[in-house]
Amino acid sequence: MAIVQVTIVPLGTGTPSVSKYVAEVHQVLMQSAENIKYQLTPMSTIIEGELHDLLEVIKRMHEVPFENGALRVSTSITIDDRRDKQGTMEQKLQSVEEKLK
Repeated sequence: MAIVQVTIVPLGTGTPSVSKYVAEVHQVLMQSAENIKYQLTPMSTIIEGELHDLLEVIKRMHEVPFENGALRVSTSITIDDRRDKQGTMEQKLQSVEEKLK
């Protein structure tokens, strides 16, 4: 299982606001047939699942701003793919929180 941080930035939209685009991109996650978890954050979206599923979803997410009038889209992806043990978004947070005590 992989955890991926994805940031999709529409360019050439005529406005500095991107919330409309973020909402449209988020719809892809909400309607996804793939078995994934997701968490919207103020600066990016974190998704968790099998890597091949995540990459398929990201491809669809990347297209959304174009479909909504953006002239250019910049997508940044960070992949955390640990193979020695199962890792989840919750487990990663719990591990840090335990060390903060």
